[in-house]
Amino acid sequence: MSTLITNIAELMTQDAEHRVLRAAAVVIEGERIAWLGAAEDAPAADEAVDAGGRALLPGWVDSHTHLIFAGDRTAEFEARMAGESYSAGGIAVTTGATRSTSDFDLTRLAMGRVAEAVAQGTTYLETKTGYGLDVENEARSARIASTVADEVTFLGAHLVPAGMDAGEYTELVCGPMLSAVRPFVRWADVFCERGAFTEDQSRRVLRACKDAGLGLRVHGNQLGEGPGVRLAVEFGAASVDHVNYLSSADIDALAASWSGWDAGTGRHGTVATCLPACDLSTRQPLAPGRELLDAGVQLALASNCNPGTSYTSSMAFCVTTAVLQMRLSVHEAVRAATYGGALALGREAGNDADGERAVGSIAVGHRADLHLLKAPSATHLAYRPGIPLTHAVWRAGVRAR
Repeated sequence: MSTLITNIAELMTQDAEHRVLRAAAVVIEGERIAWLGAAEDAPAADEAVDAGGRALLPGWVDSHTHLIFAGDRTAEFEARMAGESYSAGGIAVTTGATRSTSDFDLTRLAMGRVAEAVAQGTTYLETKTGYGLDVENEARSARIASTVADEVTFLGAHLVPAGMDAGEYTELVCGPMLSAVRPFVRWADVFCERGAFTEDQSRRVLRACKDAGLGLRVHGNQLGEGPGVRLAVEFGAASVDHVNYLSSADIDALAASWSGWDAGTGRHGTVATCLPACDLSTRQPLAPGRELLDAGVQLALASNCNPGTSYTSSMAFCVTTAVLQMRLSVHEAVRAATYGGALALGREAGNDADGERAVGSIAVGHRADLHLLKAPSATHLAYRPGIPLTHAVWRAGVRAR
């Protein structure tokens, strides 16, 4: 079955050439992009969709979420808005609620959050464990996550549970807990931050997870300068996320990790993932996205959807914020929310030959993840902040909205 989407006013490919096509068309065959180009040159297809002069983007790639949870933290949010500072301790509230919720209800809640994201143009997303914090519940969270998300990350090193010794808990994460979650996850993460895990503990977690064959990511530099970026680069982590407080040495280290990488060739560096919705909710300074891009660092934008500090799945909101307050151009922000997220998840490459189809960009052979806006250009995402602009969504070639 093939589908022609034609009469596209602006097609922002986010491919290696950063092409923006006008008066364009795309053909989908199965789950893949089969053709793209000028609408007047489009081949015939089994069915046709008239885009009506709207803009077409790759689907959003949300590379950082925490969707496996139960409970509510509005009281914490209200207190923070009244002037209390953010600390990692609120995670314990969600842990208690999550542990007491059934598998069925946890799955139902997570599926609802995924559906909400897809309805807003997200076509590929990652989610983490981290609200179980014991062997049984982390394994349960990983198993449930593997049924609802495209990528799953082990975040047993989210917080040391109350009453546990930090060293003993770190060993639990690196041993029995890692073994229990391993069948369900591709990635591992650690919250390397004051109030969470120290540099030595984070290093222990990263080494154990790397030895287990998992890709690595790091929560780092959210509440102040610290070792998170340095550890991420040292271990070759795919991304370091938050990055609110960076020294010049941190930016230099991230930039150096991309040395020799050019438009998809060479070894990947460590993506800097900015989480602007979280920054606003916690009243932290926005991550220095402009400085990172100017230094040559590859950037991702992600929602950080979670119950405590960023209860939103709106990638459009993140893009808008990046343009209006982080000084990114519209093209740069959209790229960070699509191709950048794919880079952070190691899914920016792949085609018909290897069967591991790329996401985050529109090119022949890539997965047909498409987001059609109710606007003639992507500029409207920032020009009309807060307006729902998703008209249609295709996820792996299937129309999801």
